[in-house]
Amino acid sequence: MNETLLFSPLRIRDVELKNRIVVPPMLQYVAERGFPTPWHITNAGKFAAGGAGLVIVESTKVEHRGCGTVGDLGIWDDKFIAPLRDIASFIKSNGAAAGIQLGHTGRKGKARRPWEGDGTLSAQELAAVDDVDGWDLIGPSALAFGNGYFTPRALERHEIPDAIDAWGKAAARADQAGFDVVELHAAHGYLIHSFLSPEANQRTDDYGGSEANRMRFAIEVAESVRANWPAPKPLFVRLSIEDEAGWGPAENARLVRILKTKGVDVIDCSTGGLNSKVPNFFRLNEYGYQVQFADYIRREADIMTMAVGLIIHGDQAEEILQDKKADLVAVGREFIHNPNWAMDAAQKLGVDPTFSTVPPQMGYWLEKRARRGFGGNPSTWQKGIASDS
Repeated sequence: MNETLLFSPLRIRDVELKNRIVVPPMLQYVAERGFPTPWHITNAGKFAAGGAGLVIVESTKVEHRGCGTVGDLGIWDDKFIAPLRDIASFIKSNGAAAGIQLGHTGRKGKARRPWEGDGTLSAQELAAVDDVDGWDLIGPSALAFGNGYFTPRALERHEIPDAIDAWGKAAARADQAGFDVVELHAAHGYLIHSFLSPEANQRTDDYGGSEANRMRFAIEVAESVRANWPAPKPLFVRLSIEDEAGWGPAENARLVRILKTKGVDVIDCSTGGLNSKVPNFFRLNEYGYQVQFADYIRREADIMTMAVGLIIHGDQAEEILQDKKADLVAVGREFIHNPNWAMDAAQKLGVDPTFSTVPPQMGYWLEKRARRGFGGNPSTWQKGIASDS
């Protein structure tokens, strides 16, 4: 295999990823009362079989009240361990490391599935949800995500330790389920991000006010998770490096320097989502528009980062790594478009002529066809049989 950074292994603690390609968490909204369905194992499994080094299962809620949308996955009870173990096992059986994102929706809850219309569920729609009684919207302050959204209940000071402990217990369950990597969702306006934000967090106690106080919830969650997550296993955190609402790159760099001392290994560098306003940079339509933030955090906080945001092509991903702007690349929607994206990228970069990056059930047949030659290119190279471009 020819040498590239994209297809070189990366060891993080005791977990070795076979390459630097990550399928990030992408919400599916098809769980049933928090339990995964066949869709989840099929969805994650096809990405693993397609050659990714790490597949991270979508945001899985650490508390029942942390559910935001109908169909959210749960990990707030031991009863979820066994079905999640099936997913982790299937991912690993197809050659990828298995990750899971732990999340809590916070004040953004009681929302419709995105393809069913933006905004919150109506009273009639809420009445049709069979587990809606568990949806207790909470936030650092009683401030809504935006116009038309429900106003959350501000967490009482005495409730915060239990809310933090829920993350640690969820991490222990993720370990029992066999996952190799845990990622904490501290971005996009969800609970941890809302504590960090000077806009969403108007508390006057020791979890609000100063920047240090607003960081406290995130830091203590990381401490709780690391205490319950084995030392040999990596811990990622997803952050909104710029949310255009008062929480930006400099603030994140200061937070990340602290998180690094708490056992965090990789920062997944996203943006936006603090409120219902669409950030200006979300309107950008250019390759790698968020890579700059992974580059910034990597340099300023001296920590490994994962780049996200319109990473479409293999040579583009390779360039990001060669330029030392990130240590991992997350390919999300393009993996939905082409579940064999990693295999395809390896072929285009000329690093895997024998198709060894995918399971032999796939690789054997493709290598045999390539070896014999068939006078053309696969469909991902061309628009149709009349074009060879």
